[in-house]
Amino acid sequence: MTNSPTLEQSAILSAATSTNYPLQLIAYAGTGKTSTLELIDEALGEAPRLYLAFNKRIVTEMTKGDSPRLRPTTKCQTLNSLGHSVWASAISPRLVLNTKKTLETFKEIIKPLSRDETRALWNEWDEIQTCVSLAKAFGFIPEGAPQWEKRLINFEDFLAKLESPPSNSGLAIANAILRTSIRLAYSGNIDFNDQLYMPALFGGSFPRFPLVMVDEAQDLSPINHELVRKLCRTSRLIAVGDPFQSIYGFRGAMTNGMEIQRAAFSMSALPLSISFRCPSAIVENARWRAAGFRAFREGGSVNLLQSLYLGEIAEDSAIICRNNAPLFKAALLLLASGRSVSMAGTDIGPKLLHILRRLGDESLSRPAVLLAIEDWHAKRPDSTSARDLADCLRLFASNSRTLGEAIAYVEFLFKQSGRIHLSTGHKAKGLEWENVYHLDPWLLNNDEQDLNLRYVISTRSAENYYEISSKDISSTPD
Repeated sequence: MTNSPTLEQSAILSAATSTNYPLQLIAYAGTGKTSTLELIDEALGEAPRLYLAFNKRIVTEMTKGDSPRLRPTTKCQTLNSLGHSVWASAISPRLVLNTKKTLETFKEIIKPLSRDETRALWNEWDEIQTCVSLAKAFGFIPEGAPQWEKRLINFEDFLAKLESPPSNSGLAIANAILRTSIRLAYSGNIDFNDQLYMPALFGGSFPRFPLVMVDEAQDLSPINHELVRKLCRTSRLIAVGDPFQSIYGFRGAMTNGMEIQRAAFSMSALPLSISFRCPSAIVENARWRAAGFRAFREGGSVNLLQSLYLGEIAEDSAIICRNNAPLFKAALLLLASGRSVSMAGTDIGPKLLHILRRLGDESLSRPAVLLAIEDWHAKRPDSTSARDLADCLRLFASNSRTLGEAIAYVEFLFKQSGRIHLSTGHKAKGLEWENVYHLDPWLLNNDEQDLNLRYVISTRSAENYYEISSKDISSTPD
């Protein structure tokens, strides 16, 4: 960032201080969106206001340390924290956050079923769990639950949004889990999704602030939007986000959410187009997506590599890919070459381990494991995420003699904490490195989410951006 505001920031500060209009800041990658909200907070003085961040990391960054970035009179919290407090005020019991709530409810519901029915439903556990989570993100309430007529989406439209829906039996279980989950939430037993779902759809008293500032507006799901709507009935809203960084559609984020929000609140749109992170070469390479993107400094490089020797990768570089399987392959090559790695993704590891452990006894031989993986994948033929998971499973199975060794291999990899960072594009959002290697860029297709993901990956670099195919990576120099 510069020491003084840019012309764009000055225009935003003028609109924030001299008008009462709701504002939406269109902030491209690395343009100082959070810092601009900080400038607004400073310019508006000591009046109480609320700053809503998307995750705890931002809350910590804005409020902790020797020099907090927000005024003491500005309350800073996540959407989940806000929803938690609203729901706590709506019911008498003390809330208990139960991260295993959906799993425990699932186990209770299937207890009376036969062994064959139970086995079949366990094989669908990932799809059922995802269905329940997305139901809460989209605001679906099953019939028979309290206030089901207030749902934000009907069953048919919700079902159409699922990439890999459960079977009819699995859907019935998911609906039963939702009904039970709502009842448990009224008694104080909630999970992270309930922190948003329950206050947005089932009631609670929302605090009132003259001004609410929302960061990462492009990532809001329908239930997030409903929470903000209830919060800002009498409040001025200033939101900031990058529509081209909307990449979380798979977990419920609305692809056109910023446009919908702008219309709903009659917001004035103001740009933040000058990137302080990305030098000119990186910015020019991303203008195909963000035409108004500009660079604060010259320099950087964009390189399409025909080959890559692993020894050439500098420490603290990042390797980013759309899918997990090529990353795991690169990680194993790096480890075999004596390099240290760190794998991002607290969710993919447990998911792989869950699938592997359900394939059979740990003594299962490699050929038998590979056949079991094919059987697992065949039951999910239309799922892109299942295809990637199956590729990951095959990779670990092919490098192991038994199922037990494959499980140990996954556990070992996710315990690593090294100097070369491997991440999917989704996990890399919000982060930056001097050198970024985009692995297998051809995996990205031309739908809106993947176009945005290409933009996100290409703007993680603060200096050098490389594209390379997995097949052109070598552990030995030419």
